[in-house]
Amino acid sequence: MSVERKLRMGMVGGGPGAFIGPVHKMAAELDGRIEFVAGAFSQSAERSRAAGKSFRIDPARAYANYAEMFEAERRRPDAIDFVVIATPNHLHLPVALASMEAGIPVMSDKPATATYEEALELEKAVAQSGLPYGLTHTYAGYGMVREARALCASGRLGTIRKVAVEYLQGWMTRPIEATGQKQAAWRADPALNGPGGCIGDIGTHAFHLLEYVGGIEVTGIHAALRSVVAGRRLDDDCNAIVRLKNGASGVLMASQVAAGEMNSLRLRIYGENGSVDWQQQDPNRLTVKWLDGPEEIYHAAAGYLGADARAVVRVPSGHPEGYIEAFAVLYREFADALVAWRAGQADPLPATLPGIRAGVRGMRFIERAIESSRVEGWVEF
Repeated sequence: MSVERKLRMGMVGGGPGAFIGPVHKMAAELDGRIEFVAGAFSQSAERSRAAGKSFRIDPARAYANYAEMFEAERRRPDAIDFVVIATPNHLHLPVALASMEAGIPVMSDKPATATYEEALELEKAVAQSGLPYGLTHTYAGYGMVREARALCASGRLGTIRKVAVEYLQGWMTRPIEATGQKQAAWRADPALNGPGGCIGDIGTHAFHLLEYVGGIEVTGIHAALRSVVAGRRLDDDCNAIVRLKNGASGVLMASQVAAGEMNSLRLRIYGENGSVDWQQQDPNRLTVKWLDGPEEIYHAAAGYLGADARAVVRVPSGHPEGYIEAFAVLYREFADALVAWRAGQADPLPATLPGIRAGVRGMRFIERAIESSRVEGWVEF
């Protein structure tokens, strides 16, 4: 494949009424390395064609279903180079397997699958196929998240002793899934979402951020999951205590019934010498506090930041970059990985880009949190 042309992207899901489909499109195309050319956007052929029209792609490439898309695209001289999965969770595994069987790399929305058992099946399929697989844990794309990650890895904070991560939303405070609200309806349905509600939707983001930035894996969990809204079949409020591999402790809180909250994601990591504090609603600043030194505020794109943080910025300091730009960082890294893979590199995904390992860890987290809540006690990870 010539590196002079753009990579061609197909999408499964993300059709009418979806939030995440347009987000994937904007993020993928932001840096000019990818063009969105095909998709199977809905289980309805008519709605898929309508979505294709709204995305302004060739009507012949707005397919009735993903099987049709993979079969048709593999025969085209201008076939898609990868597919993004933007469906409800129950379709993540079958779409990924079908894509890899067709020889097409995968970029998937999180969580990787609907269940932990499916994640293990997907992990085997990715290994057997040798194809690149990326997972859009969006917050890993923020420059200040990567600066916090580098500070933890550098040892400057000292031994990590405690972590605290929270992700609070209020949009499901009322039973809006009963009103036909599409995004709430599938998230509240275990057949479409899997067994974890809030813990799977935003709890996995919090969990991934904890391990991604801190660089230490969780080894045990004591969780309490609740369904606060009457009649809701999946959890909408979650609290957990975790143990880390180095002996540190942590707390994780996720809720979608925290009235008044929007996307309040916050991570704090405490070492013996200092700590870091990052908030997604103020993403261009990182607060660093020292035991024997002044409090510092780090700003995105500043020249004093480390290489990982500087590598993901597009504009000078003081010009805010946010959610779409962070999302686009992951697509830029995936595009670079695809080019390297086509050039013969065996394992081209950078360590900064979440992949199948993060997908399996995330699904294990959901499974263990549910089990811990069931037995009302500690479970090993």
